[in-house]
Amino acid sequence: MDFRKSIDGLAALVELDIKVAVFNPVLFVFLNRHRNCVKVLYLVRAGFCLWFKRLEFERFKTSPDATDEAIELTVQELNWLLDGFDLWHNRPHQVLRPRFVV
Repeated sequence: MDFRKSIDGLAALVELDIKVAVFNPVLFVFLNRHRNCVKVLYLVRAGFCLWFKRLEFERFKTSPDATDEAIELTVQELNWLLDGFDLWHNRPHQVLRPRFVV
C-alpha cells in the first residue's frame, strides 16, 4: 500500500478497491511493503481517525499467502499482530464442538 495516502486516500481505497463501506464500524488496517509500518483508519462519531505505528527493528508478521488483499481479524488478533505475534503459525487449539456424547 502506498503510505503517502492519508485519510481521504485511504477512505477512497476502502470504498473502491476493498469494496467495503468506510462508514461501517470497522477498523481498516494497512501495512507498507516492508511490513514495518501500519496505519489504522476508523470512524469515531463525527470524523475519521488515522493511527500510525512504525517499528524500528522488527517487522509485522503477515499472512503466508502474499496474494491476500484483505484479511479479517478479531480485535484480539489485531492486538496480537500489533504486539508482534505471528497469527498464522501460533494458532490456539480449535474449539471442540462434539455432536454427541460418547
